[in-house]
Amino acid sequence: MDESYHTYLNRVAKMTLPATYESQVKNIQESPKFRVTVDGSRQPVAFPGYSVITPPGAEDPANSGVYQDLVACQQKLVEQLEPDLLVLVEPASFHFTLADLIWDSAYRMATEANSDFEHKLFDRIEDSFTIYQSSIVETKPIRWQIMGLTVRPRAIEVSLVPKDEYSYDRIIAFRRAIYQSSSLISLGIEQQYYFTAHTTLAYFANVHQEIDRVRLSDTLQEYNMHWLDHPQEIILSQGQLRKFTDMSTYERQPNFPIVQL
Repeated sequence: MDESYHTYLNRVAKMTLPATYESQVKNIQESPKFRVTVDGSRQPVAFPGYSVITPPGAEDPANSGVYQDLVACQQKLVEQLEPDLLVLVEPASFHFTLADLIWDSAYRMATEANSDFEHKLFDRIEDSFTIYQSSIVETKPIRWQIMGLTVRPRAIEVSLVPKDEYSYDRIIAFRRAIYQSSSLISLGIEQQYYFTAHTTLAYFANVHQEIDRVRLSDTLQEYNMHWLDHPQEIILSQGQLRKFTDMSTYERQPNFPIVQL
């Protein structure tokens, strides 16, 4: 399920085109990952699982400038769009997802069926990390750049593209070391969709018929001009196994595997 370098660039570029926005904003929905509390605020609901990600924003000082820029983008969206349309992601949890592993009902079923599931997951992810590192023949910075805002049915993200083919190939090799592992496949870990490098900025909340979808589309297009004038680049240096309990908390214990990319 891997694409060539140029196919990936072309696909992600199309995701930030005006025509794409106009189509996507018609289908936005309230995210089920948050619930309205008695005081009217929205809190994350339980959504447990595991992913391999870069260190979250609060633990990644090398990329703090990029994450500060994403905070500015969040605030601009809040100012320009309808009140209560978005639930913002906490900047401390901003990250680049390297490989989704298992989540929600699949995670619950796996842990109920196998009391040793998490221990096996740790061991097999560590094996995949070792396989990846043994395949590295050249060490250069892995650099990805923000392409623009992307609309998902339940979220707004920034999508990223590699600065060069080397940066793309390294991440694809890393993902293959995970998804082509027969021992991980036997645990129910599998690649379920094409890779699109992204950081989630906000989830849709109060979606109703009266939302000005034209303004939403126009706002996204206008903000993308910011990154044309002020390119933002993230350096990928480390992958970490992280456990999440919901879409705001990505935990790591001392025994969780880490790999230098």
